[in-house]
Amino acid sequence: MSHDLKSAERPAPDEILTAIADYAIAQQITSPLAYETAGYCLMDTLACGFQALKYPACSKLLGPIVPGASLKGGARVPGTPYELDPVNAAFNIGSTIRWLDFNDTWLAAEWGHPSDNLGAILAVADYCSRNGKPFVVRDVLTGMIKAHEIQGVLALQNSFNRVGLDHVLLVRVASTAVATAMLGGTRAQVIDAVSNAWVDGGALRTYRHAPNTGSRKSWAAGDATSRAVRLALFALKGEMGYPSALTAKTWGFQDVLFKGRSLALAQPFASYVMENVLFKISYPAEFHAQTAVEAAMTLHPKISGRLDRIARVVIETQEPGVRIIDKTGPLANPADRDHCIQYMVAIPLLFGRLSAADYEDEVARDPRVDGLRAKMQVRENPAFTEEYYAAEKRYIGNAVQVFFEDGSASERVQVDFPIGHRKRRAEGMPVLVKKFEASVDAHFGVAQAKAIKAMFADQARLAAMPVADFAAALATV
Repeated sequence: MSHDLKSAERPAPDEILTAIADYAIAQQITSPLAYETAGYCLMDTLACGFQALKYPACSKLLGPIVPGASLKGGARVPGTPYELDPVNAAFNIGSTIRWLDFNDTWLAAEWGHPSDNLGAILAVADYCSRNGKPFVVRDVLTGMIKAHEIQGVLALQNSFNRVGLDHVLLVRVASTAVATAMLGGTRAQVIDAVSNAWVDGGALRTYRHAPNTGSRKSWAAGDATSRAVRLALFALKGEMGYPSALTAKTWGFQDVLFKGRSLALAQPFASYVMENVLFKISYPAEFHAQTAVEAAMTLHPKISGRLDRIARVVIETQEPGVRIIDKTGPLANPADRDHCIQYMVAIPLLFGRLSAADYEDEVARDPRVDGLRAKMQVRENPAFTEEYYAAEKRYIGNAVQVFFEDGSASERVQVDFPIGHRKRRAEGMPVLVKKFEASVDAHFGVAQAKAIKAMFADQARLAAMPVADFAAALATV
């Protein structure tokens, strides 16, 4: 699709740009399962945001970008009193959602957290609803399904982390497409906006990996959603796009940042990703370790009386688990700890729990934690890797076994897929609802919490609710 480098004639838009635009603008979502799952996803995503608000490291970044830069009649940030322009509101919402590493996950050639896109979707929906273009909550669910699909299908065969780019690149692309469409953009304007999202390139993954792991990984998605809303608003003002942003020789995304490889769409856009998304229901832990935490929780009551006699702990995981979260040595901060499989296994083995608070310094300084980490051996299990990449399974297997100084050993506990997997929906969704209700009860006053839970109890009524009323019900004073 590239053309003569000397020619200034602008080519037709790249096929991926047009496929994204056509889907964002015109595709009708007809899957009842997608809408049902999106309703649960909305609950889960908001729950993550409410929980994050009690952590000063998160809350200090929220609100207007400078004092006094609030916007009366702007977009509300759930769980807060803030009313902001939609660009900054998207940052606020997206950052709370992702802060604790507790929202949904998509694992493929590239992984990520599709509900990150709610930062842009809810900010745009509320802002528009308060300024002459009303939406209902079902429109938000539609936007979530579409953003999940764009991000997730692009991730099926395109691995950006393998070239050092952060997966929030796909949050920016998906949010840009959906936000532009929600704002009333034309097909051409969606193409222009999405082309600019690709031209932005990608953030480095530096902040996700030792020895630089840090809190930027918790606000990177908020940053991506805010950039998406900005690009969408620019497109509505008539700002131009770049039709061969992906394929242009020398200067396009593929040549500059993807080692010359062509980006691929593994399948047409529909509603596959929302239907199959993975929820983090029980534990705020990097997803490749979710089943390891479950295994450790199973082992805790069986070994709790012998903790001082442990010789070694063997953790079997998938190849991504070894590559991303196998860490030794000092862990500098909570962001470091929630991306360390040894730490995420040590806490439940020692204490029979794993919560966001367990990544804080008060727990981490307990000498038993690092003492147990030092006794751990992490190994790739090839079967877990094969089942991880198998499209028909998408398992995230881990196994944990504890060996003692007297030569005895615990049982080997293997968990192939976590409670948030589609295969465990019947078991998982009641637990997800409890996660949501506990988050609401912990953050809001009694009367408001009761009203919010009642609002979500009737999904059909909720879907028809005006977004302006929905956002108002989630705001605090």
